[in-house]
Amino acid sequence: MKQQTITQEGVTIKTLSGIVSGNIVNPGPHNNVAVKTAFTSDLMSDVLTIDACETVLVTGLTNPQVVRTAEMSDILCIIIGRNKKCSREIVELATQCQVTVIESPFSLYKISGLLYESGIKPIF
Repeated sequence: MKQQTITQEGVTIKTLSGIVSGNIVNPGPHNNVAVKTAFTSDLMSDVLTIDACETVLVTGLTNPQVVRTAEMSDILCIIIGRNKKCSREIVELATQCQVTVIESPFSLYKISGLLYESGIKPIF
């Protein structure tokens, strides 16, 4: 895969799906919005402590709490790793909350590395 780098404007969510060989499961209004930073965690309490403007959340969790946490933290996109699939309930909730969900076959470690190589900055 050709490495893509971001500009000061960030990388669009649609482009992120290609970087992580992912599938956008609920195309939404933010797919052309650029993100600049990423945060990887399976602890939603940690996610609630970050300033998430223009941030993507990388996680292996596929439960409603992930979507609710993203909504509360103003996260526009969740990348689900480990080749996990979201239930219809999760997809519907994410669509309702206007949070784009990408399913990726890669480990969280690899997803984080690919995003970092592409110029996405870490929160910490």
